[in-house]
Amino acid sequence: MDNEKYIGMDVHQASISIAVIDAAGKLLMECVIETKAATILDFIHGVRGSLWVTFEEGTSAAWLYDLLKPLVTKVIVCDPRKNALLKAGNKNDRVDARKLSDLLRAGLITPVYHGESGIRTLRELGRSYVTVNQDLTRVMNRLKAIYRSWAIPCAGQEVYSPRHRAVWLEKLREAGVRRRAEQLYQQLDCLLGIRKETRRELMAESRKHPASALLQQIPRLGPIRVALLIALIQTPHRFRTKRQLWNYCGLGLQTRSSGEYRYKEGQLQHTRKPPALRGLNVNHNHELKNIFKSAATSASKDPLGEFYQNLLARGMEPPMARLTLARKIAAIALKVWKKGERFDPAKLKQQAA
Repeated sequence: MDNEKYIGMDVHQASISIAVIDAAGKLLMECVIETKAATILDFIHGVRGSLWVTFEEGTSAAWLYDLLKPLVTKVIVCDPRKNALLKAGNKNDRVDARKLSDLLRAGLITPVYHGESGIRTLRELGRSYVTVNQDLTRVMNRLKAIYRSWAIPCAGQEVYSPRHRAVWLEKLREAGVRRRAEQLYQQLDCLLGIRKETRRELMAESRKHPASALLQQIPRLGPIRVALLIALIQTPHRFRTKRQLWNYCGLGLQTRSSGEYRYKEGQLQHTRKPPALRGLNVNHNHELKNIFKSAATSASKDPLGEFYQNLLARGMEPPMARLTLARKIAAIALKVWKKGERFDPAKLKQQAA
């Protein structure tokens, strides 16, 4: 215990402010070093003892985590949204580093998952695919906005088709507006080509992982959704239970309750007041939520579709039934991935009944 040292790092592009404290909370060292691998390694090698290091999630977090992990006892990348202590009082790099080391020593750090370096290529390809899709959606919205701004109805997908493009451009009488639409069409064609190439590389990389074949047995989880699922979750053993996965995906219900216990005739009793629901949890991975909600929304005649219809037949409202189905898909994916077993529709039908 006396040999443990807690190191808080406030990381910036050019410099890193560092504070080192011992197990008793005594400040041992403060310094500012350059954000370079050689300088950071020299500093770590110069500190003796069992080293615990923390810094906030940011642009350089993955690089710094991989650099420090083999050299120290524990590296914790913390969630900056949960560090309320850093917002109180004076704020500068030195103070932030000291507060991070205090939070680490007290065990008040909320970690952000970093690991599974063997899946790094799939993660980067997944990020590229998601980013290209977002850019493509943005360009398509801008294109339709041009036509709507000139009171030209443009519902449907025909406005994007190369076959009908000339007809749609003729509807724009203003030369400058027409030229802007032509440039947006060029961006659209370029992004469509990039998305096609990225999708092919993503699926090829996904097939290298054993979990891909397992997860594709689940209805509505196709190759793209499975590839993104593996890239975003990395390993199912991060989540001990399905409820932890639901919270991470934004499918967990937030409840509020107070005054749960009372004394009656000298005996402590639970009031059993129903907790107040406050909707779904806000702090979550938006891409994972989109995967499971879109899988639950897609209509198809499969065991999951029968499960959904059974929920409606029991009187559940369609929005809540879709949420229940999304949670069911997430739970099935976690179980299949963890245990390496095949998807069994018979068990799902039994639960639905």
